[in-house]
Amino acid sequence: MSITAGSRPDGTRPPAAVEEPAAAVAAAVAKKRVSPKAARAGKVPFRVRLRRDRTLILMTLPVILLLLLFNYVPLLGNVVAFQDYDPYVSSNGVTAIFHSPWVGVEQFSRMVDDPLFWSAAKNTIVLFSLQLVLFFPIPIALALVINSVIRPRVRAVAQAIMYLPHFFSWVLVVTVFQQILGGAGIIAQTLEDHGWSGFDLMTNASLFKYLVTAQAVWKDAGWGIIVFLAALAAVSTDLYEAAAMDGAGRWRRMWHVTLPALRPVIALLLVLRVGDALSVGFEQFLLQRYAVGAGASEVLDTYVWNMGIQNGDFSYAAAVGLVKGVIGVCLVLGANKVAHLLGEQGVYQK
Repeated sequence: MSITAGSRPDGTRPPAAVEEPAAAVAAAVAKKRVSPKAARAGKVPFRVRLRRDRTLILMTLPVILLLLLFNYVPLLGNVVAFQDYDPYVSSNGVTAIFHSPWVGVEQFSRMVDDPLFWSAAKNTIVLFSLQLVLFFPIPIALALVINSVIRPRVRAVAQAIMYLPHFFSWVLVVTVFQQILGGAGIIAQTLEDHGWSGFDLMTNASLFKYLVTAQAVWKDAGWGIIVFLAALAAVSTDLYEAAAMDGAGRWRRMWHVTLPALRPVIALLLVLRVGDALSVGFEQFLLQRYAVGAGASEVLDTYVWNMGIQNGDFSYAAAVGLVKGVIGVCLVLGANKVAHLLGEQGVYQK
């Protein structure tokens, strides 16, 4: 039996995904660009990979340029946190940076002594903790419920209904809750029509943290369901069949098969959520600020907006935003380290 070039000893050809890198390495060895030792070790040099993936690299260049332009170039403006920045000392705001006096860490010292800053930080941490406990597990539970539905049509309809609020703006979400839970809402008016006293949850400062958590669940739980359903779709049905043959019921199959399959995704999203702990929202709280007062609704994002945009204190607002960003990076690194200790990959590998 003759064996054709590029075929295996059994006569079958390797997949194209394996054949192409091997061909690239063989060509590089033939041209003496790669040593035979490196080729035997399976290492593809950077030049070979660059030549092989040049089309994909060209496709990603526009995204990289946009990311640099809108996400990294503005970071240079954080220099105003160490200045007494005045945008009116020059013809435009960019050149005004070079004419503003340096004050060192004066803005940061002012931040430490500001009780309003600590009040906003406290509200941010309380809201994050509440949303982490009440909001984060809900998409996981809903994904497990939807995945257990046998009929595909019912599953698709339920997923579409839960995912639809994700496309609503916060203005619409707050309006819907106002029409339901407000003083002139459906529930309050129905109670008053039947002789009961009405209520207005939209202006109750003590319940505001639970209200915004419910709004976040209604709006964004459907988005999290998609991520977990995609992870569940990758679980082999053979595992469920083997567990069923061993006598495992529905709950044991979920505990020993489904949840271990979701654990890497849960760890990744949890790390990202912890890194975003100090950014619990801006528009949602700004829209409801005057209904419950600044004491209950002021978070770090709205505090930066009030100090920087509304009051024109750009240097102080930049200092607060810079501290918030640095703490967020530290939280990501710390949470990712914990994920590594628990045996998960996290955001990046070790």
